[in-house]
Amino acid sequence: MTLSVAISHAQGGFNLDATFECGGGVTALFGRSGAGKTTLINAIAGLTRPRTGRIIFEGETLFDSARGIDVRTGRRGFGYVFQEGRLFPHLSVRQNLLYSHWFNPALRAGAEFTHIVDLLGIGGLLQRRPAQLSGGEKQRVAIGRALLARPRLLLLDEPLAALDTPRKTEILRYLRTLRDETRIPMIYVSHVVEEVLELADHVVLLSAGHVVASGDVAAVMGRPDLQPYGGFFEGGAVIEAHVEAIDPDDALVTLGFDGGTLTVGNFDAQIGERVRVRIRAREVSVSLAAPEHISIQNILRGEIMALDKPHGSSVTVVISVGAARLRARITRRAARQLALEPGMQVYALVKAVSLDRHGTAA
Repeated sequence: MTLSVAISHAQGGFNLDATFECGGGVTALFGRSGAGKTTLINAIAGLTRPRTGRIIFEGETLFDSARGIDVRTGRRGFGYVFQEGRLFPHLSVRQNLLYSHWFNPALRAGAEFTHIVDLLGIGGLLQRRPAQLSGGEKQRVAIGRALLARPRLLLLDEPLAALDTPRKTEILRYLRTLRDETRIPMIYVSHVVEEVLELADHVVLLSAGHVVASGDVAAVMGRPDLQPYGGFFEGGAVIEAHVEAIDPDDALVTLGFDGGTLTVGNFDAQIGERVRVRIRAREVSVSLAAPEHISIQNILRGEIMALDKPHGSSVTVVISVGAARLRARITRRAARQLALEPGMQVYALVKAVSLDRHGTAA
């Protein structure tokens, strides 16, 4: 799957000028509120007609202002899940799920219906009306309705925004399952870094209507220079790892990655499972020698690749540990006292309790 977007649009004093390309998997449109994320996803869906530009999906031109092409929303073959779910209040859950089948005889409710219902855990809700559902249940039904229309691309506009924390965790779990089992490509809008790290393969970072970065989630979300644009994350590293061992007595998990192993606080995981772990720059210390008699569980040997431009009293040290690039934010005084320079062999120290797991890697 390839989606190519190059559009400009003006609306109510707001200007959107976005250009990016993405492939399969989950692409997150990420940025502060008001960055232009919803305008952009609505243009992809065909709900908003850009002023100029082109939108091409899998080689098919959906919009081209110069050629006068604008494929209407219903013919683009995309599914859309809104923030509020937007279920029909007078229909049962079953009727909401099968809504698209009423207008397209080519769709048949059979094994596919049963599979989606089981996948989303909504079998016990089929006879209920939307008013009898919780917020999380409504969103699961909305996702199921979109999937049963057999979309070429699933668009999700902040589907967790109106939910409390337990319901967000619930829906994220189902979205991970959908990502891994259905393989339907998704465009996911969010301003929450945890959601992006949990689900996304590719990130398009928006600020004031412009794309300021686009690329692999680990590369984009680890860049400290992008913090002023995202506002909700800080520089660090996103490590793709796998579960090597689980210690139930000490509630610790050992993760293997290209640069060695990491010990992290216990979480729900299985041996061999692929996971993402975020290591924040402010939680990494630097030592010139391997420390002894220390409580820190993660002591990783690496090489200094760069010292980023100082910011205030601090400097960020980029350390290569295998293929991973850790970042350590330390004081300028500490960097001077240790005489840190690119090429030096050092040890990165990371507390096990400071590491964040963000879902299952795709």
